[in-house]
Amino acid sequence: MFRFRRLALAALIPAAALSLGLSEVLAQTPSPAPAASASPSPAPSASPAPAASASPAPAATPSPAPSPAASASPAPTNSPSPAASASPSPTAPPPAAAATPAPVQTADPFGLETSLEAKKVVMVKGTANWDSAFDTLIDAFKALNTLLDKQGIKHAGNAMIVYTSTDDTGFTFLAEIPVEQDPKNLSKDMSIGKSPEGKVLKFVHRGSYDNMDNTYEAITNHLDDKRLEAKDTFIEEYLTDPLKTAEDKLVINVFVPLK
Repeated sequence: MFRFRRLALAALIPAAALSLGLSEVLAQTPSPAPAASASPSPAPSASPAPAASASPAPAATPSPAPSPAASASPAPTNSPSPAASASPSPTAPPPAAAATPAPVQTADPFGLETSLEAKKVVMVKGTANWDSAFDTLIDAFKALNTLLDKQGIKHAGNAMIVYTSTDDTGFTFLAEIPVEQDPKNLSKDMSIGKSPEGKVLKFVHRGSYDNMDNTYEAITNHLDDKRLEAKDTFIEEYLTDPLKTAEDKLVINVFVPLK
């Protein structure tokens, strides 16, 4: 089976309400006192009874007079009902809890089965050593961009590298840019063709080109675990422009065609 070779490039009630309530209770306690004095009155016959009934009458009339005044004063105090105003406060936390699931991130696909469609591309052939691989690829993309810019031809897709062969020292490749019209005045290493097509496995690499060794090692392990056999080629699609993006910010789709 073809093995990928990528060398390392480096709430309380107010006290006033309690006191007012207590005073109201104390104000009403004298009224039962006549009932206590009325109990001994049956011992004498009918003569003391009128005296007993006359004595509490004046006492009873003044005592209720202040008590309504006292009972009227706490009524405005209790009306604001602090307990009712405190109850809505616990409803404030739920919005904060609802905001927590906002940061959601999905993992990049790794070994996703997909299919590529052929596109018209302008391409340039090249060879590179592993020590200067990325610089060589950048030069190839620059040459293609210079050609297209001079002729006012826009890209019709992401730039790609198709690795046609690899060994311990280097590799051969095709640098490709999708276009909708044929450019003219191509150099001897340039041509018009079609990008790869068919069923592939999709992997995603994020970071520098130098760190792609780790990605390719993981790809090889994935193929071994699944007992899959790859063709003697693989494709890199640059989702970020390699000419304008910092090398450690690259996002690259790696497509592996299967036999």
